[in-house]
Amino acid sequence: MSQNLRNSDDLRLLTELERKVLWLGSWTIHHANHVRANLDGLKVGGHQASSASLASIMTALYLHALRPQDRVAVKPHAAPIYHAIQYLLGRQAREKLQDFRRYKGAQSYPSRTKDTDDVDFSTGSVGLGVAQTLFASLVQDYVRSHHWGLDRPEGRMIALLGDAELDEGNIFEALLEGWKQDLRNCWWIVDYNRQSLDAVVREGLWERYENLFRNFGWDVVVLKYGSLQELAFAEPGGEVLRQWIDNCPNQLYSALVFQGGAAWRKRLLDEIGDQGPVTRLVESRSDDELARLMGNLGGHDLPAIIDAFDRIDHDRPVCFIAYTIKGYGLPFAGHKDNHSGLMTPAQMETFRATMNIRPGHEWDVFEGLRASVNELRAFLERVPFAAQGERRLHAPTIEVPAELEVSIQSTMSTQVGFGALLNEIGRNTTPFAARIVTTSPDVTVSTNLGAWVNRRRLFAREAMADTFKGERIPSTFTWEFSPGGQHIELGIAEMNLFILLSALGLSHSINGERLLPIGTLYDPFIARGLDALNYACYQDARFIVVATRRALRYRPKVAPTNRSSSRSSAWRKMDWRRSSRRLSTSLPSSLRFRSATFSGMAMANRVSRTGYAMKPAALCT
Repeated sequence: MSQNLRNSDDLRLLTELERKVLWLGSWTIHHANHVRANLDGLKVGGHQASSASLASIMTALYLHALRPQDRVAVKPHAAPIYHAIQYLLGRQAREKLQDFRRYKGAQSYPSRTKDTDDVDFSTGSVGLGVAQTLFASLVQDYVRSHHWGLDRPEGRMIALLGDAELDEGNIFEALLEGWKQDLRNCWWIVDYNRQSLDAVVREGLWERYENLFRNFGWDVVVLKYGSLQELAFAEPGGEVLRQWIDNCPNQLYSALVFQGGAAWRKRLLDEIGDQGPVTRLVESRSDDELARLMGNLGGHDLPAIIDAFDRIDHDRPVCFIAYTIKGYGLPFAGHKDNHSGLMTPAQMETFRATMNIRPGHEWDVFEGLRASVNELRAFLERVPFAAQGERRLHAPTIEVPAELEVSIQSTMSTQVGFGALLNEIGRNTTPFAARIVTTSPDVTVSTNLGAWVNRRRLFAREAMADTFKGERIPSTFTWEFSPGGQHIELGIAEMNLFILLSALGLSHSINGERLLPIGTLYDPFIARGLDALNYACYQDARFIVVATRRALRYRPKVAPTNRSSSRSSAWRKMDWRRSSRRLSTSLPSSLRFRSATFSGMAMANRVSRTGYAMKPAALCT
């Protein structure tokens, strides 16, 4: 960040709006639990502490750093902060905030399909939204490599995540795939408050994160100290204070944050007081000033956050590890039990006074702020993120052929039939064929995509020849990568498959370019990715799943397993429709795939005269 911005009116206004974001997020939760009518008297919840730790970062991100083409997956428990920011930007209704966690109100976790305030990716099942941004970035590269959407600038795909969210295994599967696919334009911002739901996280975890991300080719930016701390470190005795902060255990630091300035003073004087420079550094500050200094971590310091964001001038993936305090600015900040804690009415009244909010004016956009209404309104009107209004894009429907000339033998497997259909489509240079993209978790050949890949090649941003072909070694398949390829080869991780299908199936909305994604796998392994598949459907992504059926074990003369029946049950529970087992080669000119199956688990093709748009579909071959 330039020195001009550091001292500018914009920074002053951002600081005011940061306060408002924290107030609105906290009040929304309080209103749901303590103010509005509650017939059953049960706790509504809302995660005030988890929201508060991201208030500064999200203020800097949404009101300064983001551009209209950027997309964000918000940490689930920070939904109230997200809704508060959208409220300030005029994209969220007061009534929705008042109905938070109630039917048709603002959602507990950001939802593309249920919220009305411009959510990019649904989050909630932790880890999935994070990985979605990685695959959304790969899909953006796919679209642009095919020379589509070049009239729009590239966007960054950004995830806001809690440090405990990094325990989710699907994140590490995605990291590996991102490295293999030469990931670009992806930011992950880790809310490193060092507290999970149950406890305080282990010491030194940030070093493991840093090494992990660097090993996968990411840049890592650690935001540890705020500007107040940096100034203190420059004073006599400041370097000793820095060393003490670096060596302080997470649990002790959190406990001292909760206890406040007097506890900080006693601990610092007992452990590093020297009756010299360090003692003077501590004693020159009041209890409130000392608490403010020790709580001024990098993730709560707008100048430090903005500076870190503004310094990124490349498209390499970046992980920001931002030190924060869970519950920052609230009365239970730092307490290990604060995850599901709520401010009491008495605590809220104290917080109200601190924020200068008059009773009856809790929802007023500019209430309690020191800047003028005209200044604040003018600032919000020029926020880059909101400059172009509606950010969800639209893509035209795609016409499909009336029929395909496929030879169907009197006896053949539906799996072979599926491969024959794609092979026939791949022969042609129609817009329909061009928009199909297939993907598979290391079972491309055995799920009968080989002929399609031979015709359409594998996708990569940089071309890579098939060495076996170059060496004139006979092979049934041509394994060539090119920017124009139409198959994305994945490692054997079904969570990655379904998250990629979700990203491909949202391309019409994210990139303004419609894709027709088809993913293949063996049906017993659908269960390994069901959470991601469920969320892909919840986001209203459009794609087809083709599952090779395994009704029998590999050894002969063994009774059928119950795996296929359990898969069918799973589809029915997810409201996927069943149809006949007949393999059809006739395609209506305008088709809406509500669902479709070959042999067993299936679904019906539904004709619509509005053109091609796809609902999730599952095919069992």
